[in-house]
Amino acid sequence: MRVLGIDPGLTRCGVGVVEGVPGRPCKLVAYYVVYTEPTDDIALRLLHLDSSLADLVAEHKPDSVAVERVFSQHNVRTVMGTAQASAVAILSGSRAGLPVQTYTPSEVKAAVTGSGTAGKAQITAMVTRLLSLDEPPRPADAADALALAICHIWRGGTRARIEAAAARANKIAAAQRTAQRRLKGEVR
Repeated sequence: MRVLGIDPGLTRCGVGVVEGVPGRPCKLVAYYVVYTEPTDDIALRLLHLDSSLADLVAEHKPDSVAVERVFSQHNVRTVMGTAQASAVAILSGSRAGLPVQTYTPSEVKAAVTGSGTAGKAQITAMVTRLLSLDEPPRPADAADALALAICHIWRGGTRARIEAAAARANKIAAAQRTAQRRLKGEVR
């Protein structure tokens, strides 16, 4: 499975591409940081982010996209920019017809380091180790994007199987209810 992980940000948006399967070591494909100028108009910044992410999706042809879920921050202006960048990131995967999954920062931290409260340095160190890199990916936005991709490979596959099983169970239950109603003469 090839996953494009996106750590959304309006000034710096980390993008990491990783290949792997649950329970096995992952392999680095590439990582990037998309930059926009804080002094530019918001529409131009979002357009640049959108076109950059579309180009990376087209170039790397991922099987799915993992995006960090926006969480509440004290600075409303920061959270608004992050939310806008997150929407563009989700749209980039959706527009390409790819499944998109979001993860909270603590989910990613727990998947990669074993602790949902790990710091940036711990995440970067574990990403470097897990991908057998010679040096840490810089800046931290790139390491976070790679961590998202790793998290999705390790947890997303399991989550997708659970959701598929639940959907099958719901379909079977609906068919059983219909059959019972037929037996009672409620449905022809």
